[in-house]
Amino acid sequence: MWLPYRYGFMIAAACAAVVAVARPAVVAVARPVRQALVRRSAVVVQELGIVMLLYGIWQYVRKLAVTKSEGAIDNAYTLWDIQRWMHLPNEATLQSWVIDNRPIMWFLNAYYGVAHVPAAAALLIWVFWKHRAKYPMIRATFALTIAGCIAIQAWIPMAPPRFLTEIGFVDAGLKYNMSVYGTGGQGISNEVAAMPSLHWAWAILVAVAVWRFGTTRWRWVGPLHLFLTTCAVTLTANHWWLDGIVAGMIVALAYVVQWAARLRWRALVERYAPGRAGVEGCSLA
Repeated sequence: MWLPYRYGFMIAAACAAVVAVARPAVVAVARPVRQALVRRSAVVVQELGIVMLLYGIWQYVRKLAVTKSEGAIDNAYTLWDIQRWMHLPNEATLQSWVIDNRPIMWFLNAYYGVAHVPAAAALLIWVFWKHRAKYPMIRATFALTIAGCIAIQAWIPMAPPRFLTEIGFVDAGLKYNMSVYGTGGQGISNEVAAMPSLHWAWAILVAVAVWRFGTTRWRWVGPLHLFLTTCAVTLTANHWWLDGIVAGMIVALAYVVQWAARLRWRALVERYAPGRAGVEGCSLA
């Protein structure tokens, strides 16, 4: 069960209060070493507050926006026809190859339900500690990606493949008693918000960032997470291929938007405050 948005706002407010107390405390601390420790701690708490504020906004807006369900099944059949026209792989056929393999399906169901949020959180923590200059870009990309996905989900309700049993899809979560949605849409997420897939969007961002910023052999963990997420969302019949394609386009657009905004900000600073344009460019490319 995800943290309710109210708790996200409460944690953000608590972090803001701690930071407000910590700043004057730096001056009161005599030793430079302790001053540095207080400053670093305040930065960590501040970033936690920002992330929890964004999380609370995401959950609240998502709760308000993703309420339409009318036409979700018809939209899913239309998407199915579009995918056949595009000659994308048949998800129902792929699922039929593994749906009765209990170990594989247990793993994929578990990965779908568990790995999504922790992987994103791990990326934010890793970039914050190891690649601080790039952290604002990663955080902003997450925020813009979430906003773009919610906007489309509110505009186009889309049923997931598992709803189209006539085509041959099986709800793998229910089959193995591992559904995060529950029976009849009583789970933790809206079931007709498949387009685009936040699972895929966040996995793409994790994969690209880890591969781009990683400097050791462990950089392959990012692409591996994307591969496993792709298997999990398709073979459990939770998402369509186009859910992932559109999600990837939103991630790319989120990066382009903030890249353009940074360039514009740098130009304004150089124009009105020469010598202070110290904005460091951050790129996934």
